[in-house]
Amino acid sequence: MTTHTYHSDVCIVGSGAVGKAAALGFSQAGLRVSILSAAAPSPSPVLDQWDVRVFALNHVAHDLLASLKVWDALDLERVAEVSAMQVVDSNVHSGKSGGSVAFDAYGAHIEELAWIVEDRNLNHALDTALKFARNVTHVVGQAKSFSVTDHHGVITLENGGTLSASLVVGADGAQSWVRGQCDIGIDYRSYGQRGVVTNFSCEKPHRGVARQWFVEELGIIALLPLPGQRVSLVWSAPDTLATELVRESLNALAERLAPYCADALGVLTPLRPEEIKAFPLQLIRPHSNIAQRVALIGDAAHVVHPLAGHGMNLGFADVTVLLAEVNGREAHRDCGDQRVLNRYRRARREEVAMMQMTTDGLARLFGSDLEPVRFVRNVGLNLLNRLPVLKRKLIAHAMGK
Repeated sequence: MTTHTYHSDVCIVGSGAVGKAAALGFSQAGLRVSILSAAAPSPSPVLDQWDVRVFALNHVAHDLLASLKVWDALDLERVAEVSAMQVVDSNVHSGKSGGSVAFDAYGAHIEELAWIVEDRNLNHALDTALKFARNVTHVVGQAKSFSVTDHHGVITLENGGTLSASLVVGADGAQSWVRGQCDIGIDYRSYGQRGVVTNFSCEKPHRGVARQWFVEELGIIALLPLPGQRVSLVWSAPDTLATELVRESLNALAERLAPYCADALGVLTPLRPEEIKAFPLQLIRPHSNIAQRVALIGDAAHVVHPLAGHGMNLGFADVTVLLAEVNGREAHRDCGDQRVLNRYRRARREEVAMMQMTTDGLARLFGSDLEPVRFVRNVGLNLLNRLPVLKRKLIAHAMGK
């Protein structure tokens, strides 16, 4: 059997959207890049139906993708702008009134709060850009072990091949192999919930408004705008309820949603072909996002509750900062130099910690059915709704500004 040794400046482990964006950025900076994935890249999908997995991308993500010449490669007719967001603490079945807060782009003096992009649309654009990228080598193989020398990180494959790079970037998800090889510990907690996702058409126009309801025992329900009169459901449901939701018909699911959204959106109708998925929700805090010759990005570096829709945005912010630190390094340092990595660690520490603390705190706060807690959060939402300056600051933070 013939084995190969691949040498590069940067080795990206993982083939998700965050890893692909990093590979493009390093390639466009003139570095040699290798991408290691366990399976051969699948053909780019045909965008003939609506993907149930979507992302609410903020301005940091938009700016990164635009700088990589990827944003305009998206099928923009399948991208929906979010012009406003409404958040309600609600339990329509109990008859209790809840607090609410609304954010809108006009009040924040911007054109849009975010963009809703399908996973397939995003990856198709990234794959297309990578086909034309210079100095990018795709390697298919199963990683076996990782070692470090003074100047390189070295990955040995099951087939005996090796990948050697000045910088190894772990972009291999929540169960990161790279993170494990570096003995980076984690703090882990399951939320006891699953994110249930599917798509509907709506009788009334959504007008670019993202809607979210915090519903005590039912979890967090979000309906995000898609192009046309379509919406994407993201329901963070307790495990037992999530099992019920994925087993019942989508028409029955639409009936569950009607008490919350019928006034604004009218009747919901499942999109054809019908599709529904669910994924576990968890909090993962790695004790570091770097090791010798290694940087972690995306879910390998942090996993947060999706209630704020910022998991992908944090990953793209990782890429933005890592590219800046590597490209701005002193001439005598290579891209995996420890000082460069320390700068990346410091630059990401505050934002990531703040987002983890905020999403975890909100998940706990709105998951409580204690009446005193409910009273305080309702007062807080209603008060926030009357403070436009504070709302603008929150919007700016959410956009990454």
